[in-house]
Amino acid sequence: MTSPAKVTVIGAGIVGIVSANFLQRDGHAVTVVDPRPPGEGCSRGNAGNISPGSCLPIALPGVLANVPAWLFDPLGPLRLRLGYLPRALPWFARFARAATRDRAQATAYALRTLHVRTLDLYQSLISDAGAPDLITRPGQLHVYETEEAFAGALLGREILHECGVEMQELDGPEIRDLEPSLAPIFARAVFFPGHGFCLSPLRLVQTLAEKFVRSGGTILRRTVTGFEIGPEGPERLHTDAGDLDVDNLVIAAGAWSGKLTARLGDKVPLEAERGYHLELPDPGTVPSRSISWGERKFTATPMEMGLRFAGTAEFAGIDAPPDYRRARILLTHGKRMFPGLNGEGGRVWMGARPTFPDSRPVIGPSTRHGNVFYAFGHSHTGLTAAPMTGKLIASLVAGRAPEIDLAPFRVDRF
Repeated sequence: MTSPAKVTVIGAGIVGIVSANFLQRDGHAVTVVDPRPPGEGCSRGNAGNISPGSCLPIALPGVLANVPAWLFDPLGPLRLRLGYLPRALPWFARFARAATRDRAQATAYALRTLHVRTLDLYQSLISDAGAPDLITRPGQLHVYETEEAFAGALLGREILHECGVEMQELDGPEIRDLEPSLAPIFARAVFFPGHGFCLSPLRLVQTLAEKFVRSGGTILRRTVTGFEIGPEGPERLHTDAGDLDVDNLVIAAGAWSGKLTARLGDKVPLEAERGYHLELPDPGTVPSRSISWGERKFTATPMEMGLRFAGTAEFAGIDAPPDYRRARILLTHGKRMFPGLNGEGGRVWMGARPTFPDSRPVIGPSTRHGNVFYAFGHSHTGLTAAPMTGKLIASLVAGRAPEIDLAPFRVDRF
């Protein structure tokens, strides 16, 4: 193991803050840099799921056949702004190449190794931070309105089974016994008993950030504008509030990471896959666990702020203004999902998921600079993947062998 060093982490989302905590445990002097407060990006508004068995890629065989119907359905889960199509086409071409059984299986195995220990690793982190009750483990439920949709998801269940994910298939009466809050419209479901969720993703990041600062870490509100490169790699960060000296650098800036890595010589096909949520402070009915609707591609999660409906996918570029109609569609679905749902006082939000065509993040060293490490691109599973990602980054900086095989996550795989 190398001796303690100065490490700068760009990004104060869940991946950056967890990485900073693990680096600090190794004795490093760690500084986190982000223009926003901890957790105020994509980490703030996600569905809150923490899922050891969430390892299916988005690019599954047959998924592209659903795209036309999704796009033309005004209540559908997918939107692609027409003006953004030329820029998005190369990403979708890579997505199509990834949507084979063999590649999906390989991705699932890789993500399973990244996610399988997440709940235990989180328990250590939140216990140290004095908030052991932030995460609960009642399992997760994935429901399907029709037998046809349930049958269409068979390949995914087969892959999960091959990856050793525990799950139970349920019929209509069993669904209602397990979750009486649901409307009696769902024909089939899959229950994942080993899964959990976070009561507040934002408070989780804030709690871990506060623990990091109490233990001597530094968080700076700055925007990185460039790098000064020396013989061994970046030596200085240029920011909007002055320069910062750098020894070791971790890029964990979510959807903004691609712009930074391009300046460091590693260009990646990272897309800002925009997701929305609608949060009801007084819903009138609350499920006992996180529930995902298979056909509609969204999740309902009971949180300390109310009932959050999160999901959909929009491709419009990272800087386009939000279209909050996407969030309000979730209320339409939510009222079908939960009889008597009170939709008053709903709060809407949009965030940019950092998504690669193969659904795998980039975790590992830069191809150009020995003092640069990458931890970004976790798409829909950043909250789940953060603990192992943070451990891996700490091991790489310390010169230890990584806990899992990092070949599937290398930056030059595209």
